[in-house]
Amino acid sequence: MAFNHKHLIDITQYSADDIMLLLETAKNFKQVNERRVKKVPTLKGFTVVNMFNEPSTRTRSSFEIAEKRLSADSLNFGGSSTSTVKGESLVDTVETLCSYKIDLIVVRDKHAGVPRKIADVSGVSVIDAGDGKHQHPTQALLDLYSIWERKGSFDNLKVAVVGDIGHSRVCGSLIPALKIMGCDVTVVAPPTLLPARPDILGVDHVSSNLDEVLPEMDVVYMLRIQRERLEGAPYPSLREYNMLYGLTQKRDKLMKPDACVCHPGPINRGVELDSFMADHPERSIILDQVYAGVLVRMAALYLLLGGSNDGFDA
Repeated sequence: MAFNHKHLIDITQYSADDIMLLLETAKNFKQVNERRVKKVPTLKGFTVVNMFNEPSTRTRSSFEIAEKRLSADSLNFGGSSTSTVKGESLVDTVETLCSYKIDLIVVRDKHAGVPRKIADVSGVSVIDAGDGKHQHPTQALLDLYSIWERKGSFDNLKVAVVGDIGHSRVCGSLIPALKIMGCDVTVVAPPTLLPARPDILGVDHVSSNLDEVLPEMDVVYMLRIQRERLEGAPYPSLREYNMLYGLTQKRDKLMKPDACVCHPGPINRGVELDSFMADHPERSIILDQVYAGVLVRMAALYLLLGGSNDGFDA
């Protein structure tokens, strides 16, 4: 099936077939990552710029690993090294980078809309690696991949997304992606951590009672409290938040026997998850999500740049 997209910025522009092609391509790259020599010439001769204007560990490292394993040349750019610190405009910076005849920009920024702006002025492919409170499409895709690997299908899957819905860019991509794939989605949060219109995300149900929701769920996706983006005091204390909305050993008994637990990382242990649930050998697929990040980002780079088929044959 053809992949007719130049950018990965807005997950809602992708169909269920597009998403399945990405997930199946990621699965094909799994064999590359599990052999002794984890490198193929698929993107040899392509140049990728990683423009991370906001701190990142998992996303940045997995993109860098994905690029290296596909044999792409990469330039890491951003933070205190960027010329925007010296007063250069974003547009001038992007145009300067494009003068090097690059092929793709991976961008992370604290301001929503920056990846779209870069796509408009650069003329090269752009992947949104997280912009403000807006979207994080590759995170949504690695989440879908992890759920698909565990459950085998998205049909009639009931998913709860729990926590800081209002400040999460993960939700901006994950919830629409789950809906595209046909899942039934419930968001669970105190009213102070919900957006004014949660229905705009496409959710099926909204609840403030985690204990009532858990027995029906196939997947429980726990969100990190976005303390760096909070305004005011949306909950009395972290201890009280954990009592009401934390996934704990006590709540494990409320869940379906085969329900799985996801988290985008980094985990605030003792807040949204206790160590029993975070490290649960049967339920937790959090480390599977980390690994899926490399596979999915390899697939996205490969499909957007149209690299050679050596990725599967070499």
